[in-house]
Amino acid sequence: MTKRPLGIIAAACLIGFSAAGCTDAINEAVDSAGNVKDKAGACAEALGLTSFDPTSLDPEQLAAKAGEKAEQARQLGGRVAEQDLQQTLFGIADGYVELEQRQAKGIGTINEWVQRNAGNLDRLRQVCL
Repeated sequence: MTKRPLGIIAAACLIGFSAAGCTDAINEAVDSAGNVKDKAGACAEALGLTSFDPTSLDPEQLAAKAGEKAEQARQLGGRVAEQDLQQTLFGIADGYVELEQRQAKGIGTINEWVQRNAGNLDRLRQVCL
């Protein structure tokens, strides 16, 4: 169904279209509006997950925080319907898991992770526009 304002659909229902068709049309319009809100909300939450300064934490704190962020990103990805946004969130989660593992093993630098994470942030920006 093409996107139509809810008011137009309701007005059409009032002037004589079938009740069953109107109910379906209204439900679909409401669902569509909810999906927009869900995507916007998910994008806002995802941006909050990416606000992270790894240089302000000691290695143990950094590993723990990265693990928390990974879990939050994965849970958010599991709740969104849009495939591109879901894949981007899973990519962000994977990046945090990688950071957590590198910190636990004492390998790599924060700068390497920051550079790789910049790509995830760019994908998130593109998906959320």
